[in-house]
Amino acid sequence: MRVVSLFSGIGGFELGLARAGFDTILMCESDPLARSVLRHRLPDIPIRTDIRTIKSLPACEILTAGWPCQDLSQAGRTAGITGDRSGLISEVFRLVGTAKTKPEFILLENVAFALHLQGGAALKFVTANLEKLGYKWAYRILDSQQFGIPQRRRRLFILGSRNLPPESILFRGVFTAKPQTPQYPEQYGFYWTEGNRGLGWSPEAVPPLKGGSALSIPSPPAIWNKNAHSFITPGVSDAERMQGFPADWTDVGVLKKDKKRARWKLIGNAVSVPVVEWIGRSIAEKISTPIHVEQKSRSSKIAVAAFGQPGQQPICLTPDYEGPEAPNVTSLREFELKNANELSLRAAAGFLSRIEKSSLKTHPAFIPDLRAFVS
Repeated sequence: MRVVSLFSGIGGFELGLARAGFDTILMCESDPLARSVLRHRLPDIPIRTDIRTIKSLPACEILTAGWPCQDLSQAGRTAGITGDRSGLISEVFRLVGTAKTKPEFILLENVAFALHLQGGAALKFVTANLEKLGYKWAYRILDSQQFGIPQRRRRLFILGSRNLPPESILFRGVFTAKPQTPQYPEQYGFYWTEGNRGLGWSPEAVPPLKGGSALSIPSPPAIWNKNAHSFITPGVSDAERMQGFPADWTDVGVLKKDKKRARWKLIGNAVSVPVVEWIGRSIAEKISTPIHVEQKSRSSKIAVAAFGQPGQQPICLTPDYEGPEAPNVTSLREFELKNANELSLRAAAGFLSRIEKSSLKTHPAFIPDLRAFVS
């Protein structure tokens, strides 16, 4: 199946779908540093630089778009779907609407916060436009931590389909029992750049890798090893692997040597490869193996998962689980960090001063260990 990828980033959609057996025929990415990665890693695929200049959509079966989230995320400006960046999703619908042959599937990804921003306006805008174009749709939050990488990363995935029920693809495993967290965690991820209102506390995982921080600096999270009484940060290649990319995926061209901050930004904004691969394999399997999804409840409120089609009231679900039918949870203790660094004393001291004044909850031994580390 042929894939056209818009807002490609560093190739998460492309790599994930390639592992599922699909071929990308065109990419579009405006960031020159991200394009340098794409050119090195996916050299045979043409790249366009501005979606607004694409006049027509090449014939394809799958269209993907991890459209810009700066106007939707809590860390961004939260301007909503009409913001300068996130509003570019309209260009996706323009291309589909004018296509001679519409793609069978449209796969979109964005931050989970898009569900709630401005009363769910972004989600309503997307699903309404999919229906106008004749697509059935389904959406669900998926957490990368359930797909074999130790990163707690909840993202909203929206799948549109012209002929097949998209919920039978995207909702595989939706009623699976939520896996229990490790009974005795040894390592905990957290954001050392925060500590006043947020922490990102994550047993046996890191919190979501981000392209920025509260200090407006792309930076890694920290990891506290309770048994070793240590505080470290994963290296750039560790972070690439935590997104499902091969190590050093972004270590190319102008990004070599002293461009770690730029690489962190690209990695933090990327789509997790294993999640896309699972969706791709589900699409391929669904073609010959229909999967029934039980209708749970009807509601006009924004739900964490739902599906619908033109002319019908959406069906809303309230699942607790955000992974595949067979959970694949990898803990930090199982994930070998290959180029980790010790958290700097300056960073640790700054974080300590903030969290000691806050009411944030942590492990009882965490702050004593941090005090000993700083002293």
